[in-house]
Amino acid sequence: MKRTAFILLIVITLNYFSVAAYAQSGISINRAIDEIVLDGEMNEESWKNARLVTNFTQYYPTDSLIAEARTEIRLTYDDKFIYVYAWMEETKEGKYVTSTLRRDYRGGASDGITIVFDTFKDQTNAFVFGVNPFNVQREALVANGGSQGDDFDLSWDNKWYSQTGRGDGYWTAELAIPFKSIRFKNGVETWNVNFYRIDTRYNERSIWTPIPRNFEMFTLAFTQKMQWDKPLEKTGPNISLIPYVSGGISKYHENLESQKETGNIGFDTKIGVTPGLNLDLTVNPDFSQVEVDVQQTNLSRFELFFPERRQFFLENADLFSNYGFERSSPFFSRRIGIVRDTINDINLQNPILFGARLSGKLNNNLRLGILNMQSAKDDEVGIPSLNYSVITLQQKVFRRSNVSAFFVNKQNFTEDYENDSTDFNRVFGIYYNLSSADAKWNGKLFYHQSVNPYKQDHDFAHGLYLEYSVRTFGVEWAHEWVGENYDAQVGFVPRKGFLRLNPELSLRFYPKSGIINNHGPRGELSYVWSEIYGKLDHELQGNYNISFQSGANASVDFTQNFIYLTDPFDPTNMEGVELPAFSKFTYYDYRLSFRSNDRRAFYFNINHQGGEYFNGTRYGISGGLNLRAQPYVLITANFNYNNINLPEPFSDADLFLFGPKLDVTFTRNLFLTTFFQFNNQSENVNINARLQWRFKPVSDVFLVYTDNYASTNWAVKNRAIVVKVTYWLNL
Repeated sequence: MKRTAFILLIVITLNYFSVAAYAQSGISINRAIDEIVLDGEMNEESWKNARLVTNFTQYYPTDSLIAEARTEIRLTYDDKFIYVYAWMEETKEGKYVTSTLRRDYRGGASDGITIVFDTFKDQTNAFVFGVNPFNVQREALVANGGSQGDDFDLSWDNKWYSQTGRGDGYWTAELAIPFKSIRFKNGVETWNVNFYRIDTRYNERSIWTPIPRNFEMFTLAFTQKMQWDKPLEKTGPNISLIPYVSGGISKYHENLESQKETGNIGFDTKIGVTPGLNLDLTVNPDFSQVEVDVQQTNLSRFELFFPERRQFFLENADLFSNYGFERSSPFFSRRIGIVRDTINDINLQNPILFGARLSGKLNNNLRLGILNMQSAKDDEVGIPSLNYSVITLQQKVFRRSNVSAFFVNKQNFTEDYENDSTDFNRVFGIYYNLSSADAKWNGKLFYHQSVNPYKQDHDFAHGLYLEYSVRTFGVEWAHEWVGENYDAQVGFVPRKGFLRLNPELSLRFYPKSGIINNHGPRGELSYVWSEIYGKLDHELQGNYNISFQSGANASVDFTQNFIYLTDPFDPTNMEGVELPAFSKFTYYDYRLSFRSNDRRAFYFNINHQGGEYFNGTRYGISGGLNLRAQPYVLITANFNYNNINLPEPFSDADLFLFGPKLDVTFTRNLFLTTFFQFNNQSENVNINARLQWRFKPVSDVFLVYTDNYASTNWAVKNRAIVVKVTYWLNL
């Protein structure tokens, strides 16, 4: 604890003496003087009187020039909405690019204009709204200052309106965003804002407030002030009711079960308790419409991570989930309501009876998160009725950093389950998130303590990450210490009893001309040590990366690996002959990668890995092929092949993973997704087809078909079809 406190003092000192590298000028927004009609045209007097925002600068391919394509933004508001009008110059010939007509597009390969609102002016959290020339909408939340790609969360959904138009040499967008859809403090006089645009014809990304390209475009350190003409007040209640009804049939053929008919009804409710605090309630939630997991080939000794996809758990996820590293997380929402069927090798829903989440701002500097979920008893898979609770407080410190304290509890509510380990499990801890004012310093520092019925030593986790990034280089340091008896049953901790050290250094060079945008080397060491066994693993990696002006990217990696097996292990994970425990392996491998220009109709990525593997060899190829018949059809085919050769008596293997996907967007409101996955390592073939009709904003009808087969003989494992209807009602 003394060591942790000393490191915390150093990190906070670095934060305190970091200063902003830019000056804010800002804009003003005035109340509308006439009614705004969403038609993509600037007919109203309010637009003609609005303050003009222009002079965007490039973010890509360079960050030191005025944007080639002119962009103009105007803002106004009335009692219910904040309005945005955007005019985008487009003088080069060509077609607008979009990957789909489906809501929540992402990536640099789609034209679009995006607005960022930091309503509490903390430069830490923000609301994002965007639209493309096809009037496809997206909305997102930004957390942790937007310092990393994962801080941009498109899972947040809300009700708002837009209309786009096209003319000779330009396109326009007109947005109406309800004040009820966002959170802000009553009587506020200013927000922080920024605007950015992606233009595929110019191969340009431009932004209103300049941001160095070694940072993300949504980094909140560079927002500017938007001054309201008078203090802004919330009007009316903010309550949304989202009921659903679902029904379906299913059959598990392997278990010789008879066909089952199911029916469900439930609802979600969103209540604005205060202007900054929101209460989400759910009763008998159903997640049958959620897209299936993308299968992975597992060549590791540890559990694979599959991301959360359920909407209820994704909103404000940063308040509940970002308290450790990827492999030492004290809370992982997929532990709630999802269990693993090891017979059929698939994930199953464990019914959730009800849940509540209170989250948001108590004031400008203090955030609160409370989560409580109650799951049902499930005798078929041997799960008692469990209660899951999380409480967290996050206090802003300095310009953009924060300190958090959290408590996670799992409690058994079923008396006839005698396994003491399920009686309760608790984890509490403290977390410091560093984001300097100029965004150059980022990091985290945490300490967790677990509590269960067995009182044991070494039941903690501790970690530090610190990054310094400027235009020409970046340096990172991370260490992670997870005790042998650290027990976070509602978290994701695939490995225990180790100390990991992970330094990294990267250089970036920017040619003034030519086909290369930037290039540079990176060196990284991951060293894992155990108090019991000594050195467990290390990876010493050298990498060289090249980014081209077109958007293509190429890289080459060379790695020295060392592994000390503390348990027997089959490197194929196919139940073959295992390598003996307490054996050591040092081997070398390489990796070549290329990703093509994804603005084209056909684009791809391909990776080749080869070299030594434990006491044998491994050669493989993976990647994805994509064909876009925009804006209606996107065909993708992901693949992964590994050829593993080990000396006798150990097992060889040819591992195949193939996953073609058809995504058809008939209109902006009607979508069909069909996903096929063949995985011979898990001996499973999965087919998932989902038809979605968005009959009103954020209101849907889903028809979902799922089929699983054995990859060895194509025998049917299980089959199901579900219909679900949801409706979003603002009260």
